[in-house]
Amino acid sequence: MSVLFEFVQMGQVMRVAAIDEVTGTEVFVVTPVSASRLQMERVAMAKLRRKLQGTPVAPPKPTGRYA
Repeated sequence: MSVLFEFVQMGQVMRVAAIDEVTGTEVFVVTPVSASRLQMERVAMAKLRRKLQGTPVAPPKPTGRYA
């Protein structure tokens, strides 16, 4: 699998895009800037693999109260 990664720093977080070159499928993750580049790539790659396998990525469950 050939994957392209894009890193964009936004304040104290890094927005990482992982793009599969064959299918053009793209996913995004947001990580702390303090994480290593390898850690960022691993998280983005895991999300891309889940998406390509057809396993839906569940959104986080809301916590707390909303006014």
